Amino acid sequence: MQNIKSPIICLMGPTASGKTDLAINIAQKLPIQIISVDSALIYRHMNIGTAKPAPTVLEKYPHHLINICDPSERYSAANFCTQVNALIAKIHQQQKIPLLVGGTMMYFNALFKGLAQLPDADLNIRQKLDNLLKEKGAAYLHTQLQQVDPTAADKIHPNDPQRLQRALEVYQITGTPISELWQTQAQQPSKTFIKIAISPADRKVLHQRIEQRFEQMLQQGFLNEVEQLMLRGDLSLGLPAIRCVGYRQAWQHLLGEFDFTTMREKSIIATRQLAKRQLTWLRSFDDMYWFDSCDENLTSIILAFIKTHKPDK
Repeated sequence: MQNIKSPIICLMGPTASGKTDLAINIAQKLPIQIISVDSALIYRHMNIGTAKPAPTVLEKYPHHLINICDPSERYSAANFCTQVNALIAKIHQQQKIPLLVGGTMMYFNALFKGLAQLPDADLNIRQKLDNLLKEKGAAYLHTQLQQVDPTAADKIHPNDPQRLQRALEVYQITGTPISELWQTQAQQPSKTFIKIAISPADRKVLHQRIEQRFEQMLQQGFLNEVEQLMLRGDLSLGLPAIRCVGYRQAWQHLLGEFDFTTMREKSIIATRQLAKRQLTWLRSFDDMYWFDSCDENLTSIILAFIKTHKPDK
């Protein structure tokens, strides 16, 4: 690592591509500390449906920014940037390498490009948008956004309700399209990012992995996990935690909105859509290095790449 000055390794990829296992393999060979970049793993009591590493794994290979929020809380890209920048500085002071691992591309994007100055959430507007989402669906919100901010609508997928709601909320609060506010993003101080993306070369393999993993979650007691969250009484579909892929569909099933088979189908479809959005994000990032996650020599290949790679910045 002598030819890399204060590197930050970013290991990205779509859901079910094997990022966690690869990160642990890297941790066995290099002096790294793992930082999770995942908007679902931040929540306590949400373990099965988020594919959270087992407690024994976390004890041996600690992950920063896992289990830091209650499901009733909201966590933003701004929160992430504040915490991750402090962690990066601390890890570098310890003469170690930060390894950022995850699939929440909005967090990575904020880290790479900085954040626009956006208004705080308006709970009244957010509740109205939540109701609109429930009554008419995400496609309707996307149509509404196209009317007031076509640039943002082009960038936000019709099946990404959280970002659609935020864009509409910002417009209703400020009267300014969020796409214009994006142009005012404050650039992050220069950092040495090594951007690595892994994914199966064959999209069908990724789809198979997604389906297999959801089946495993069901066998591990995912529905019981969601039921326990429901029994708390202080959580609802209006919260980001419960809108996580899989949790939303399981919640609706347990409310009686549709049967088990439909829940399973909807969850797998939603996860595939998530993976598609993640891949779209990844293709938009500069200086990205891609690797086939199905390569049996992946760990060795990645380690060799890290040790010899000289970032431009």
